[in-house]
Amino acid sequence: MADKTVAAWSVKALRGSVIFWFAVATIGQLAFVAYIAGFYGRAAMAGDFERWNKVLVGGYVPGGLAGNIVLAAHLLLAAVITLGGPAQLLPWIRRHHPRLHRWNGRIYMLTALLISLGGLYMVWTRGTAGGPSLRIGISLNGLLIVGAAIIAWRFARLRRFAEHRRWALRTFVLASGVWFFRVGLMFWILANRGPVGIGPDFDGPFVRAWAFGCYLAPLAMLELYLAAERRGPLSRFATAVGFGSLTLAAGVGIFGAVMAMWLPRMLH
Repeated sequence: MADKTVAAWSVKALRGSVIFWFAVATIGQLAFVAYIAGFYGRAAMAGDFERWNKVLVGGYVPGGLAGNIVLAAHLLLAAVITLGGPAQLLPWIRRHHPRLHRWNGRIYMLTALLISLGGLYMVWTRGTAGGPSLRIGISLNGLLIVGAAIIAWRFARLRRFAEHRRWALRTFVLASGVWFFRVGLMFWILANRGPVGIGPDFDGPFVRAWAFGCYLAPLAMLELYLAAERRGPLSRFATAVGFGSLTLAAGVGIFGAVMAMWLPRMLH
């Protein structure tokens, strides 16, 4: 009886830590969408596309029609995918509105593919802040998103829903890499009380590491969660503690990103 009680509590702890993470991440991603609409969208509505260049390296280029269209589509799709991801993970929608879940999933997968290909195009034609590591890290992230999305779609077509769920979660984590980068960056700066490992040209040891860590670290945490679901109470409790700790760190990073990056740009 005691073993069953411990096992039941471990399941509740793991589920609770994931719900905590999901709630905090959703708030942070909604804030990111508000920033995209409030800064990029407002500038576009005013016809002031060059304002984008206050944030983007190799952003809007007068006369560069093809690249500018890709950039605008990339920003729009970033908002779409950031909104669609959390909705796709809600069990209530999956159970009670399966058609909505399927169509939102299709849109999400297609958006993930388009935004990844667009990101690869922009990184290698217009560049990015930081050194080569950031460019390579972004490119690897994009390729992994494409691969995970295709596999998730294939398992859904085969109606192998257990495998589909795992690959859909991997797609979501990988597609959130841009968001994780910003949140992790602000947590690092706040935790160190300054830009330790970040040079004036936005290069340095931290940037080089986080260019890959921003999606590989969350992906590793997801794999631990998926493994803990099938293991014993000790593994579930340990993973729950890990998720809780990372969620608190993410909350700090979200607060820093909102107050230092997103809100000031929306208000000016």
